[in-house]
Amino acid sequence: KYLYQSSANTIYHTTKQTMDPVAGPSDVPDTLSIVSNVGIDETSDSAAAKDSKSAPKKRPVKVVKGARDFGPTEMAIREKAFKLVISVFESHGAVTIDTPVFELKETLADQYGEDSKLIYDLKDQGGEILSLRYDLTVPFARFIACNKIQNMKRYHISRVYRRDQPSVQRGRYREFYQCDFDIAGVYPLMVPDAEVIKVLVSLLDKLAGLSEFHYKRMGRFMIKMNHRQLLDSVFVICGVPKDKLRAISSAVDKLDKESWETVKKEMVVVKGLDESVADSIGEYVTISGEPFQVLEKLRKDPKIAEMKMATDTLNDMERLFRFLQAMGQDVISRISFDLSLARGLDYYTGVIFEAILVGDEKSSLGSIGAGGRYDNLV
Repeated sequence: KYLYQSSANTIYHTTKQTMDPVAGPSDVPDTLSIVSNVGIDETSDSAAAKDSKSAPKKRPVKVVKGARDFGPTEMAIREKAFKLVISVFESHGAVTIDTPVFELKETLADQYGEDSKLIYDLKDQGGEILSLRYDLTVPFARFIACNKIQNMKRYHISRVYRRDQPSVQRGRYREFYQCDFDIAGVYPLMVPDAEVIKVLVSLLDKLAGLSEFHYKRMGRFMIKMNHRQLLDSVFVICGVPKDKLRAISSAVDKLDKESWETVKKEMVVVKGLDESVADSIGEYVTISGEPFQVLEKLRKDPKIAEMKMATDTLNDMERLFRFLQAMGQDVISRISFDLSLARGLDYYTGVIFEAILVGDEKSSLGSIGAGGRYDNLV
């Protein structure tokens, strides 16, 4: 959209019409090449053909797959959104940090489950083996460990990289920004978990409140919640071998995008799970709804009642829901206790959550915010 031309050189280009959101229709370069002189001499056909053979081959100029350019208009919108996000983070006492865009490969290894294949590895230059960061969470844990920090509320807004198959419709890119808010330290049970959920609700409400347009796009959302230990308890109750817990959890994580029949087939055919065990899992992962109603239903399940880890986890979840209830109806009314939520990353150990848009038409964006507790990452 923006083309700057110097007095020393001219840029020869073919054009196509496009609509600039601010200025209206304009010519945009489709293919560019640099010509050394401002004037182009019109010579004979043979001379032109000779020159064309010696001229360098034109290459298309484009943005790499899975990435985007941001012009002044888009940047103004993004900066306004970032300022709003930061204001919410700082209102909860968070401070910001920055970390390198790459980390030691061994720091990132084995933290992301099946998604580890999406990490960009950098070419070995005869020194340390490095990879581009997949998220901002593992670098934060490394930062905490390196600096021997005991307690910290931090936010970090920066780019991350994933060797994924891009999908504009689902908002999936290979380079994108994450806005992270984390609480590290020792706190009363479920207090930081509740605060993180409150931050997410406040943030989404503020973004939705920018205008009527924003409210229509973002005003209706729901936060699905689950607990890794409860999910593991369900798997054990159903007969999943311990060495397959993470693999089956990764399969369940796809239920927001694929049907139960497809997920069950992956469990049985790809993961090698017995079909009867998969059917038992299906009876549990279809349970979701109002938090206290789901709690009551699970507590009445005789198999869950006999497993201490499951009952202890349900007690923890009730404590969390009571905190969220005390924070206001605008928070607890957005919560759905959903046993299908798994979150594919291996480092989660407790509460997990995911915010999605809801409305008359199902959004193709998937989650618009997510996270969870990770006790053993540092």
